Amino acid sequence: MTRVNEMFTHKIMRLAALLAALAVGVASPPAVRAQNVGETTRSAALATPDALAGRATFADLVTLAERSGLVVRVQIRRQVTLEPERAPGLDAGFARLYVEADTLALIAGGSTIGESLVYLVDVPLTPKGKAPKLKNREMLLFANLSGRGPGGAAQLQLAGPSAQLAYSPALEQRIRPILTSLFAPDKPPVITGIRDALAVPGSLVGESETQIFLATQDRSPASLTVLRRPGQPPAWGVSWGEIIDSSARAPEFETLRWYRLACALPESLPSSANLARDPAARQLAASDYAYVINALGPCARAITRAPAR
Repeated sequence: MTRVNEMFTHKIMRLAALLAALAVGVASPPAVRAQNVGETTRSAALATPDALAGRATFADLVTLAERSGLVVRVQIRRQVTLEPERAPGLDAGFARLYVEADTLALIAGGSTIGESLVYLVDVPLTPKGKAPKLKNREMLLFANLSGRGPGGAAQLQLAGPSAQLAYSPALEQRIRPILTSLFAPDKPPVITGIRDALAVPGSLVGESETQIFLATQDRSPASLTVLRRPGQPPAWGVSWGEIIDSSARAPEFETLRWYRLACALPESLPSSANLARDPAARQLAASDYAYVINALGPCARAITRAPAR
């Protein structure tokens, strides 16, 4: 072994020890909610950076972005496969890599990371049982800054086992509007459940109004309104404020406001939240809530699991 290789190997061992605390970034995510359609899979064929990028849904990208303090476009300069004893929790069929990369663009994040960075990532083995060669490949990383290594390189902790995606301009175009929404001053709050729901029949047959008040992480007001008029299809909307707007509209599909509802609301209206005592009014509230859930559609996931609430 040459002197250069010995020095590099020594550096890798030191950094591997420093990065051991980052194993959470490549560990299994929390349990998935029943509403999710897709689930994270550790199948080797579906876990390559290219497969992850191709399979990622809107909900996946929002989830990764919200878990991350940094979204970075990088080019891999060097990789080293860690020995199994230095890779606790590694799934069968995978290798854990120590990666050195050049920063090509900081797409989002308030931290200064510099021109180079290092991180750990689990990647599926090739059909020959070897770690894939990723040198010179461009990746999009969802990560958090954990410190500085020797030489000042930023040490990153990936936001999850699917947080290294093969970069493409199309993927960047998908993630940028999401990041813009997440950093907007008027971004919708995180929904944590249902507070109350009340259906009130109108004076005409077939006329009613149902209001559903949502619980939010920051305790800011949010509510759903479902209006029924004789001879017309039901109309529903969401209000993000103190004023309940009967003319509020439903959120557009695959926007952050849609995600907040579709990926957080329970499948059915909790009985304890239904304030009506009359059986017919209780059934109306439950039916109107089901109408909203059906209109939102499923929160499809393929490479992430829902955040724990």
